[in-house]
Amino acid sequence: MRFLKKLFGLGQQKPVSHPVPAEVPQAEVDPNAAAREAGALALDRHWASIGTIERDVIGHVISPQFLGGPAWPSTRQAYRVVHRPDSVILATEGLSDPFDDVEGMGNGFGLELFLETAHLPDALQARQEGVTAYARSWAFDILRTVATTVANAGGIAAQLERYGVLSLELPGASESAHLIAQLPPAYVTEDDAVGVLVGAPLPDFATDVRDMPLSSVSLVPVVLITAAELEGVRAGGRQAREALAEKLSANVNGHRSALDRV
Repeated sequence: MRFLKKLFGLGQQKPVSHPVPAEVPQAEVDPNAAAREAGALALDRHWASIGTIERDVIGHVISPQFLGGPAWPSTRQAYRVVHRPDSVILATEGLSDPFDDVEGMGNGFGLELFLETAHLPDALQARQEGVTAYARSWAFDILRTVATTVANAGGIAAQLERYGVLSLELPGASESAHLIAQLPPAYVTEDDAVGVLVGAPLPDFATDVRDMPLSSVSLVPVVLITAAELEGVRAGGRQAREALAEKLSANVNGHRSALDRV
């Protein structure tokens, strides 16, 4: 997937469900409205147990699926920010939403993605502009691109269950000004790609979100790797990928994406 070059409006407030007026015909009532709200509240509680959550989310004025992008389970495609003492988590918000107007399909793709890092530009760490500032970071560009890939694939729960950890390479890194400006050269391959692991290493907090209304939901880490590590995975396949996940698990950063492993 090529990096998206433009967001269509940022900083949208987190949607809140309202009771459906009695006069609305039953056929027009979203059958999953209550479940969607319950799921959003469960995610709120879980992230609040991990860090300090921003009440605003990074969102879109127009859902990207109406502009040619891949469909998420619902038209709500957003990203939340969670502050921890020495790091920031960016996480998807909507991949686990119940599917729009379809009953019996559970909580969407059964996962939300997140990327945690202590290595963001100082201006973002200062939190001077609210959550919209984080949309101009290398971490957001990577998370958004992985989320687009996951949605385009119709979810990756089955692949994660089978392999435990996945690797993705994101081509066209030079199309993202944030990646080129903020990532050290050692994280971009000669053929203009950035690599990530998805699903490992596991974080230092629970990844199973309890109290989801329809089906289980997991928080899945996205971890930036160096260009040399990506080349190793390209050459060694699954064995190299699993070895890299073990290596990162033993590293002081663990699941946190770091820019100083060069």
